[in-house]
Amino acid sequence: MTDQPTPAQPLAPQPRTPAPRSRARMLELVFPKDTNYLGTAFGGFVLSLMDKAASVAAVRHAGPGGAVVTARMDGVDFRTPIRVGDAVALDARVVRVGRSSMTIQVDVYRETMASGEQELATTGLFVFVALDEDGTPRPVPPLAEGLDTASAHPDSEARP
Repeated sequence: MTDQPTPAQPLAPQPRTPAPRSRARMLELVFPKDTNYLGTAFGGFVLSLMDKAASVAAVRHAGPGGAVVTARMDGVDFRTPIRVGDAVALDARVVRVGRSSMTIQVDVYRETMASGEQELATTGLFVFVALDEDGTPRPVPPLAEGLDTASAHPDSEARP
């Protein structure tokens, strides 16, 4: 007898855990199409990934009841080039909440695939606004106790 599931032996249900609220992580590979003539990632490519990761964190935090939209990008700092063949590891987290707005800090790490070594490459702040079904700003929940601080430093414990 094997431990492999068969048509007569379905997989046992796995316990479900909720997705993290107010946070999102992503991993993307850098291909030649994503780079400039120096072989480094286009800034617009990195910004697009950052906006995507930030939007996931904003949607998770805002909860059901509508959509979120990017209202502003602030203080994006490109520190280290990201090259073809590197992975881009993103960590987005809500760091401040207003009535209908959320500020999300996004830290981007350049990862050397062969070694797994990560280096902070880019950071930035994104502001999103939650909208109801009519496109009107809607309230968002506050951050969990003690999390309402925008840090200028990445969360090294939470590297993707």
